[in-house]
Amino acid sequence: MILIKALLLYLLACGLGVADEAVLTEIAARLAKTPIAQGDFHQHKQLKILHKPLVSKGTFTYDQSKGVIWKTLTPVVSLLLVNESKLLTGQGEQAVPAAFGKVFKAMLGGDLAALTDGFNITGTDRKTSWQLELSPKDEMLKKIISTMLLSGDTELRWLEIREAAGNVTRITFDGITHPAQLTEEQEADFERLSP
Repeated sequence: MILIKALLLYLLACGLGVADEAVLTEIAARLAKTPIAQGDFHQHKQLKILHKPLVSKGTFTYDQSKGVIWKTLTPVVSLLLVNESKLLTGQGEQAVPAAFGKVFKAMLGGDLAALTDGFNITGTDRKTSWQLELSPKDEMLKKIISTMLLSGDTELRWLEIREAAGNVTRITFDGITHPAQLTEEQEADFERLSP
């Protein structure tokens, strides 16, 4: 379950402190802000005990009001659904700490300022790309995540999650689109998160 929670913490140091809100404002202004985003992901999970990384590929769908669908297609098909209060997997449902839901909304919805409550943030904004390093403030999150590194342009393109246990997950996001509405299948998946 720690692996799944680490993966959710959804979405590179350079000397700017948290107080430099101008950098976050500049980056947030560049990010696409639409109610729906979807695309492909490619994930490499390097466990300390293994020589080769675990590699998986799949798709994601983000809906501003409903949450996130994370579908792994290879090597094993699995489905993860998350919103601000619930996490649903093949193993069942769990309550989600508020910080987890905020991370997804902030990274995929372009609201980076929302991350300052839960993370110490440093970063840079360049002409064609941006980079951020997030260190959790919350003691519970610190037990799972040491840092998250994010990079992108008008979208989040790359995410690295460094776990406190020494494992590292790297995720790249490709083929990102912003459809006007969800498909029937996506609506059905989100329906499973409804109260």
